Amino acid sequence: MDDSQKPDLMDKIVSLCKRRGFVFQSSEIYGGLRSAYDYGPMGAELKRNLMSEWWRFMVHSREDVVGIDASIIMRPEVWQSSGHLANFSDPLVDCKVCGERFRADKAPRKAEGEDAPMSLGDKGRAKAAQEKLTEAGIKLHRDGSTLTGAKAGAAGYVCPNCGSPFLSDERRFNLMFRTSLGPVDPIGDVVDIVRKAMAEGADDKALRAKVEGALASSSVYLRPETAQAMFVQFLNVQQSLSLKVPFGIAQMGKSFRNEVTAEHFIFRSCEFEQMECEYFVPPFEGPKYLDYWMNERMKWWKSIGIKVDNLRFRKHDDDELAHYSDGCYDVEYKFPWGWDELEGIASRTDFDLKAHAAGSGKKLTYFDPEAVDPETGKPGRHYVPHVVEPAAGATRGVLAALCDAYDEEPGDADGKGARTVLRLHPRLSPIKVGVLPLVKKDGMPEVARKVVEAFFGAGVNAKYDEQHAIGRRYARHDEVGTPYCLTVDTQTLQDETVTIRYRDDRRQERIKIADAVDTVRKALTETP
Repeated sequence: MDDSQKPDLMDKIVSLCKRRGFVFQSSEIYGGLRSAYDYGPMGAELKRNLMSEWWRFMVHSREDVVGIDASIIMRPEVWQSSGHLANFSDPLVDCKVCGERFRADKAPRKAEGEDAPMSLGDKGRAKAAQEKLTEAGIKLHRDGSTLTGAKAGAAGYVCPNCGSPFLSDERRFNLMFRTSLGPVDPIGDVVDIVRKAMAEGADDKALRAKVEGALASSSVYLRPETAQAMFVQFLNVQQSLSLKVPFGIAQMGKSFRNEVTAEHFIFRSCEFEQMECEYFVPPFEGPKYLDYWMNERMKWWKSIGIKVDNLRFRKHDDDELAHYSDGCYDVEYKFPWGWDELEGIASRTDFDLKAHAAGSGKKLTYFDPEAVDPETGKPGRHYVPHVVEPAAGATRGVLAALCDAYDEEPGDADGKGARTVLRLHPRLSPIKVGVLPLVKKDGMPEVARKVVEAFFGAGVNAKYDEQHAIGRRYARHDEVGTPYCLTVDTQTLQDETVTIRYRDDRRQERIKIADAVDTVRKALTETP
């Protein structure tokens, strides 16, 4: 696809995802749920394939990384020690004109005193907003649906919806989803506390403290990341397998963040999946292993077919780094809206293990019998390992794969031959091979089903497809990224050969049925 087609690429991706069963809006028949999506048959396979490729690369292809699958709900003390309860929040702001709620750090910015025209969508809304502001002593000029005369304030940001600089004060908004665990519903206690506190004339701050106290005994949180369980289980994993530093613990799974701003389809949503590894290294060797994992992770993204020109590293500036980090890079992908984060690779020093050791009262150290203790000069040393963390978004990876693979080919002068095609790497493709009887008679369906069974027996996902004309079936498989189609025809019944059609160039050739499985399986082992 050339650059002239890029601006509307996301609209085409969203349309394709629904039309071909990749992604649907959650609860769609009830009007949908903001920032929640369901993965259809094709999307579930694509996401599963991408995550399986990550697991194979990170765990099954090396001796120094092992995997775990930890619970989504953990004790609240975990999030207290990690800093999430106190610090995992966004600056939330409300627009006093249109009511839009947004993150201040993601809002458009202007220089202090710069003109801040407001667009209210229609004349009626603009007139109502003008009257409201006039009552507050703010006089603006109205031209249709636009209000002019306002100036940006000291903070500089304006409403992303209407452009208004008239905003509420920032307040912190915790991103974690809170729920209750236990047999007793705490709402009854909250009602009693509120009734009593109001009778006593408690102010808002005191009332909030009392309510928080009532909820505390049963409050738990859906994890906002998969990382913390790997720190909490560090000692169990290390001792149970007698692992030597450096080694890593990997995990994939669901995470939840109550995002103020959900954007770009599945790129930023409240429920998503992550693929993370915590790699434990000797003290102060984080920078060395940061370089190592940068190379490894970029190699992986390329190995699943993501175009080199669409990938880059971005180093975090000093003011972006967490206070405990001594280096961090993002792997960025060139999405239709611009460069954005696909994966973060951070050197986290020894902050996490020390924080959980302090919070739990448990000693989280590693004993290296071969290392020299710097204090005694003798062999044998206890230390808290440092950590390098490659953390990738699985759902963002799915979106990047879709954007990268999407292509449109023009037809001839009469428009014939035009097609939409997903050029996914075969290992990511939801369906590896489509098996198509030319017609639904003369024994062709029976032969085609036997071919499908042979692929199933070899562990290759195949699809029997007899609906519609052969050209429409090819087009359908092109759109879902099926790399190969095998057509059973009259000649098949004579010499046991089939026509294999290659997705990317539409080339066709005859091969023996007996060679079909090996031909496809070989392609699944190739790298771009």
